[in-house]
Amino acid sequence: MKKVSGKFKMVNLKHHIDLPKRIKYALIITSDNIYSKIIRNEKFEDLSGRIAEDMIINSGNIIIEKIYLPNNKEIIREKIEAMINNPEIDIIIVSGGTGISKKDVSIEAISPIFEKTLPGFGELFRFLSYNEIGTSAIASRANAGIKNNKIIFLLPGSPDAVKLALEKIIIPEAPHLIKMIRE
Repeated sequence: MKKVSGKFKMVNLKHHIDLPKRIKYALIITSDNIYSKIIRNEKFEDLSGRIAEDMIINSGNIIIEKIYLPNNKEIIREKIEAMINNPEIDIIIVSGGTGISKKDVSIEAISPIFEKTLPGFGELFRFLSYNEIGTSAIASRANAGIKNNKIIFLLPGSPDAVKLALEKIIIPEAPHLIKMIRE
């Protein structure tokens, strides 16, 4: 266990030697509401995206691109395909579309293209979510996988879920995962 800023993070230190220092992220926020406001040139609030941006930048990493998309499988997949071919991007975070409603299509759009899945991410995320929100955690289909040496994390759209995933899992483990992919 490693103590950082008064919080305990479960990090295996022997896996965290000679790691990349700055990870390059891309953010996709899927939201019909935000997307329609952008199209109409209206003001909108994106708390989840702002939290993700702040956490990534404050951890010493870089955001290469941030975009908003509607909950549309074809549009989401098309953008993911472009991002996985961008050599500047290490990790893609998709926020939104992981629930169980009809409009939640991020999983269906992206999971089929994975070369490898990271089932431990979804399992750990739901476990940590259960500790925060109880049995409602079962409605999350949070997932992660690898395509073209990019790690893609599919997160719920709620600000608390984004913060939890980034703080407890993604930011602490991203350098180790990137190192393993590059080897």
